[in-house]
Amino acid sequence: MPGIGRKSAQRIAFYLLERDRDGATILSSALAEAAEGIGHCSRCRMYTEHDLCSICSASGRDNTQLCVVESPADVMAIEEATGFKGLYFVLMGHLSPLDGIGPEELGLAALQKRLREDGIAELIIATNATVEGDATAHYLAEMATRLDVQASRIAHGVPLGGELEFVDSGTLSHAFFGRRAVE
Repeated sequence: MPGIGRKSAQRIAFYLLERDRDGATILSSALAEAAEGIGHCSRCRMYTEHDLCSICSASGRDNTQLCVVESPADVMAIEEATGFKGLYFVLMGHLSPLDGIGPEELGLAALQKRLREDGIAELIIATNATVEGDATAHYLAEMATRLDVQASRIAHGVPLGGELEFVDSGTLSHAFFGRRAVE
């Protein structure tokens, strides 16, 4: 599993087997239930137990802003860290021709339909700052432009509290050339 190496997985398994067999049973039951009962929101592709996720079904969200992210974890991070009240579209990945991941695998036909039919005024592109994320962002920006939807990209650069001497050169270069006027 991502984030859990071989040693950590072994420690967890031994702990559950040696000290908490009831916990192991509860955990395996919860995982089986989640695998069976959780699917994708029909509108944004977030994980949900219903046809629409809690964000898509919430009243008071800004239906003119649509934020595109690579994963459900990105939705959760944005929801926790910002006051964003728009809607989302989860790609479940990024464009990667070498891995056989193209527009079809990311559900971009559904995204295009939403941009065309749902009154979206701004497409906020929040893909990762990787080669694949940047390529995906470029593709999405072109799609939005063709549909007369304003596209914006989240800022990338020096983290809050970061010291320039400790920031990697790629991040510093991106931040430097993406600078904006001081207000």
